Amino acid sequence: MNQSNVDPEPFEYSYYDYSDWYSTNLEPTKPPKEVILPCDPTANDNIFHICMISISLVTLLILAVLTRKNKLCGGFARGFSSISSPVNFLDQTQGKGVAVAVFGLVFSKLAVLVLAPDPLPFSRDTPAEIKEYMKIISIFYYPLLYYPLLLCGTLQRKAGYALGSLLAFGHFGVLLWQKVDCPKTPEVYKFYSLLASLPQLGCLAFLCVRFLLLLLWEPEHDQDLDSRYYTDYVKTLLKKKPSNASSTRTDKPKLTERIREAVRSYIYTPEKAFRFPLKLAILAFVASVAVYHMSLLLVVHVVPTLHIVRAGIDENIAFLLLSFNIVLSDDRAEVVQIVIFYTWLLEVCYLCAVTLSCLVSLVMLMRSMILNRSNLIGLYRGDIYNMYNCQKTIGPSSPGIVCWMGLTGYQAALVCLGMIIQTVVFFICFIFLVFLIIIPVFYGRNLIVFQVARRAWPLWVTMIMVTVLQHVTAKFVFIQKSAGTRDLRNRGILYLVTYLLYLLNVVVGLIVAVWRVVITALFNILHLGRVDISLMHRNSESYDPAYWYYAQYLKVEVSQSHPVLKAFCGLLLDLHIQGCGAGQKIRDAEEGIQMVQQENRPSKASDRKRVRARWQLLYTLLRNPTLLGSRKQFQLRSSESLLNGAFRRDD
Repeated sequence: MNQSNVDPEPFEYSYYDYSDWYSTNLEPTKPPKEVILPCDPTANDNIFHICMISISLVTLLILAVLTRKNKLCGGFARGFSSISSPVNFLDQTQGKGVAVAVFGLVFSKLAVLVLAPDPLPFSRDTPAEIKEYMKIISIFYYPLLYYPLLLCGTLQRKAGYALGSLLAFGHFGVLLWQKVDCPKTPEVYKFYSLLASLPQLGCLAFLCVRFLLLLLWEPEHDQDLDSRYYTDYVKTLLKKKPSNASSTRTDKPKLTERIREAVRSYIYTPEKAFRFPLKLAILAFVASVAVYHMSLLLVVHVVPTLHIVRAGIDENIAFLLLSFNIVLSDDRAEVVQIVIFYTWLLEVCYLCAVTLSCLVSLVMLMRSMILNRSNLIGLYRGDIYNMYNCQKTIGPSSPGIVCWMGLTGYQAALVCLGMIIQTVVFFICFIFLVFLIIIPVFYGRNLIVFQVARRAWPLWVTMIMVTVLQHVTAKFVFIQKSAGTRDLRNRGILYLVTYLLYLLNVVVGLIVAVWRVVITALFNILHLGRVDISLMHRNSESYDPAYWYYAQYLKVEVSQSHPVLKAFCGLLLDLHIQGCGAGQKIRDAEEGIQMVQQENRPSKASDRKRVRARWQLLYTLLRNPTLLGSRKQFQLRSSESLLNGAFRRDD
């Protein structure tokens, strides 16, 4: 018989009655379609930006005059207080709130501009051929618009705080007015504009409160080299660590202790003797804002579409499935119920994937901050090999400066891309779990995965038995323990078993190879948004661009803001200031470095500790690689005679 004349048998899909579930959960209600018209808020965006730019320019002129007056009348100044340097990124002691909020505000504005129909507020109904150019201009416009907010927190004068409060309340009030006046917009999703503006409103509200607090209760200006943080850091560094008997125990920790330690390694807890650099604080906050915006975009681009698809399913879907030889049921109404049910499951799987991606990104961000602190403290103490896997000189370079400037932007971009890939992978995994395992097990039909596994059970049993056999014989037959040492025994049997299991180990190796690919892919996907670890081999870390940027950033950060270096420079600069107050500060700093904690002590012991503390400080400064290039007597030496700030043994 000619097989081509035989009609193909239709694919029969097992059907279960979902009518009860459908009647209680997915009762088809088709409300009238809501039409969202373009909304023009009462507070015109064009007029607002013209007024705000004018106020910003006046603010810059006032701050420039005050800064010039402060330089002429203030005498010797240590910090940066000019309109050309809005914030000292290398100062670990300054307040970080204003700078962090402004950077988060600028990034939130950039995230909204990606889908905005009009990138610039001065142009309406932007033509498509020039829209991309307008977006490029807006990338420069909005940082300049919010620049005075960043500058008002740096001048450290009440006039700057008052102007900052005026600007912050102006931006916040108008933006809140616009969102209350027009909460719905026709772009993407009716509430997308409102939800996307929440980080901007939060940052502006924080700036309003912060500037008011600074205006009412102006803090003492004790920052950078005037701060005691650096001398306190040296004091903690040179303090003799108390001996802890529990730290020297050799017994293996219990399972609960290991689990507790693993959980604790992903929870960031601040340390008193360490402050994060401003760049890393901005990096963490901007990455958190990026997680919010990316999750919002992932949800509003897919979930409303699924709602529209589910609302538009009717009896015609039965004819569509029949064209693919898929027969779900003879009753077309029941087919509609089944398709709606599975569409709802797709939406649940997607939302679970987005939620899991957000949680993974936040956990990895917290773990990244812990590792950043560990890397910085290690480099402060000279542990260079652990970070770079080779001997390097810590110092600024042209690639390092570029990486130092752009690390915050690199991190935000990696978080966004990582969330997209994670969501896709997690969505596929949830679909596989729900449609091929959970639902078939729950209803007892279409156990395709289990049927395939059942057909291959001899292979799985053989692989498991071979693996177990090798482990058992290795432990009880081929290992000999005597007098606390281990050695091989029964070597003849070992050679025979190795030969007999050769082909079986080839098959096991194939399974291990597949598992290796899966584990490597999952690890790289989970850690794609991190720059503090490399996704490549230890010897190939330089080919990982994100990690290379991070390593170069650390060189600049450590060489220019080393706490020991700044403590020493603070003591040197105090010599240029006349007055008893400066002399008293020098004496206080020296006493802090001497590390004398007890009040009542003999004079000989005090002299001994003072001498030892000064020699420890001298040794620490001598071993500091960041000071090497400034030593006059070593500038004529060749670089080959120096190794990471220390002398070679032949010197």
